[in-house]
Amino acid sequence: MVDLIHLSDGDNSFRVRVLGRRMPGVLPLHDLLDAEVLIESGFVSGRLDLGLYPDDLDGWSRALDVLAAGGDVRWPDDDRSPEIRVQALDREHETPTVHVEDVARSGISVSIPLSLEDGWIHDQRKRLRLVRREWPSEVLKTSPGAYEWRR
Repeated sequence: MVDLIHLSDGDNSFRVRVLGRRMPGVLPLHDLLDAEVLIESGFVSGRLDLGLYPDDLDGWSRALDVLAAGGDVRWPDDDRSPEIRVQALDREHETPTVHVEDVARSGISVSIPLSLEDGWIHDQRKRLRLVRREWPSEVLKTSPGAYEWRR
């Protein structure tokens, strides 16, 4: 298990923990990663399942670039549930804030303001590199519906 995302201020925490490959050795699902969203605070705690594709890791890398520039992001950037939105600066709380919405399954949404230390985006980039090193992309899509192992 490796945390792809771990944002915490001691009181509140938001994590996306990668558990491993969904179907190791099976094309094309070998690169699909099982993960979980974990939210912990004195007020609420929760856990949601999440499947990650290699494109989602690329999307998180792009999202970190946007956050570093002061922008807000939605990730993954498709219509899957849960939807995760990160505000680089929530003006109400004057901190970064994570919003998690699980409309498709539970209908619940949670907002978590986090007083994060400088360098938090750099830390998330290190986590992303660790996930990619632990579970490298090994499947190549050669045409629609056709896959082979990378060499």
